[in-house]
Amino acid sequence: MRPPSDAALSRPGPATRAPRPVPALLGTAERHLRVGRPADLGYAVTRSHLDDGRCVGWYGPPTPGWRVAVDAERADADVPPALAHRFGRADFWARWTRAESLCKLADVPVAAWWRRHGLAVPPDSRAVWRTLRLDDLVVTVAFAPLRPGP
Repeated sequence: MRPPSDAALSRPGPATRAPRPVPALLGTAERHLRVGRPADLGYAVTRSHLDDGRCVGWYGPPTPGWRVAVDAERADADVPPALAHRFGRADFWARWTRAESLCKLADVPVAAWWRRHGLAVPPDSRAVWRTLRLDDLVVTVAFAPLRPGP
C-alpha cells in the first residue's frame, strides 16, 4: 500500500485530549490498516465494507479504555445526488467517513446523526480521528473513550 500524501490528510480530531498511545496510533494509522476480502480480514479489531466487495480492517494494538472504529469509501465514487444536495460535494468522502466512524463509536444510526449534526463533529465530542487517503480509498480511523460504568 502506498503511504498517504500530506494533501490527502484531513485535520485530525482534538488529539490533545487523548492520552498516549491513541495519538501515536492515529499518526501511524496506515501501518495498522489492511485492505482485502472480508474472509481474509476476519481477525481485524473492526472493519468497514466497501461497495466493490473489499473490506478495510484495523489491526492496531489494544487501547485499554478506548473504542476504535473505521469507515472507508472509494475516493473516486460518485457522491449520491441527494447527499450532494444536502451536504455538498466538497471533501464529501472525508466528511462522510468521519461521521460514519463517529456514529459507530456512539452507537447512533447515521440518519439520527444527520438530523442532529449533518456531517459535522459535535463540539462536545471526546472522539479523536484521522482521515487519510490509502491507495484508492478515503479512510477514517476514530477512537472514543469508553463510557464509565454505572
